[in-house]
Amino acid sequence: MNPEPTHDKLRFRTVFISDTHLGTRGCKAEFLHDFLKSIDTDYLYLVGDIIDLWKARSGWYWNETQNKILRRILKIANKGTRVYFVPGNHDEYFRDFAGISFGEVDIVDQMEHEMADGRRFLVLHGDRFDAIVCNHKWLAILGGKLYDWIVAINSWFNWARKKLGMRYWSLAQYLKLKAKRATKVIGNFERIVSDYARAHGYDGVVCGHIHKAEMRDMNGVLYCNDGDWVESCTALVEHLDGRLEIIEWTDTPVAVVMPPTPERTVDDRLPESAAAPAL
Repeated sequence: MNPEPTHDKLRFRTVFISDTHLGTRGCKAEFLHDFLKSIDTDYLYLVGDIIDLWKARSGWYWNETQNKILRRILKIANKGTRVYFVPGNHDEYFRDFAGISFGEVDIVDQMEHEMADGRRFLVLHGDRFDAIVCNHKWLAILGGKLYDWIVAINSWFNWARKKLGMRYWSLAQYLKLKAKRATKVIGNFERIVSDYARAHGYDGVVCGHIHKAEMRDMNGVLYCNDGDWVESCTALVEHLDGRLEIIEWTDTPVAVVMPPTPERTVDDRLPESAAAPAL
């Protein structure tokens, strides 16, 4: 059953979402559709892995709510919001169309976004910094199948929680973050993406790919990951004054403030050999 909004539209300057994985059973389409109906924004960034084309060959799943999501995005664009689609590895086919518009949605390989307070942020999916995706795609696909299995368990787990009157909670995300190796590679991904943004003169970077919402100061660069709509149901939003916030949108829409965590020091850095997780 779709969650019913009990609030007025939330006004933002910019909204960033990624890793919705439309075309899979793991996509939390009801929550995402409710979120999109509940916002009013000047800019909307779709930061990759919006449609999961990896699933087109096997296991493709599409329902009416996912149709509604695409219609809602086009409606948002037609009403004047600037919508940018930055393809990821699961929808990399669309990278061939970078520079053109489809239904008022601009397709771009990466994008510079200037916040209301003048800070310049690089917006990209992030898979290009994933050594497994870049060099061993077969391993990334295998990892994706394992991930789908975990997400399926997560769906049954939350079905039981709902029957017991409990809120949504991501077992998949919990297991991933409890794994020491996963924690290390996520940290390495954050560092590499932030270093790239710093080298190109940006104040911050917005990405997706690793399904972990985060705002962290990385040696003077604000690393922002908008999370996903498979595990955490999160978005990164920019308020009218340029202030950034992570919003979680599950059973009960809740705004979760995630201020930048303390800057990492050189001692906190992880070895160069660690690879980012393939998702």
